[in-house]
Amino acid sequence: MDKVELVQMAKAILVNSYSPYSNFPVGAAILCKDGAVITGVNVENASFGGTICAERSAVFTAVGKGYKKGDFLAIAVAGKTKSFLPPCCLCRQIMVEFFEPELPVYLTNEAGDIAEYALGDLVPLSFTTLEV
Repeated sequence: MDKVELVQMAKAILVNSYSPYSNFPVGAAILCKDGAVITGVNVENASFGGTICAERSAVFTAVGKGYKKGDFLAIAVAGKTKSFLPPCCLCRQIMVEFFEPELPVYLTNEAGDIAEYALGDLVPLSFTTLEV
């Protein structure tokens, strides 16, 4: 699967977003090493602390299905935005926990353009468990 197909899957899942408060739907699609694609959407809550982003939704679904750190090849993030839609800082930290630093992160916009970043470039000084 190429990046265009993965981005299309992230865009297609946008219809399942539950975003009545922000009206800001986001979809994510993760490509796993076994060829599976796990998708997620943002799910809002009247108590905003109960809201979950699309990227975390996809990662947590993958973990629930038995995927582990190192099982992932790429992630695509899509929304209905004029500029590229990057993951929030909390999602980036979750991505650092499960993805390798060189994993491609594909960002898109409503025009269909795709920007590609390595996760390590999005989170250059990420917090990880340090050896003591």
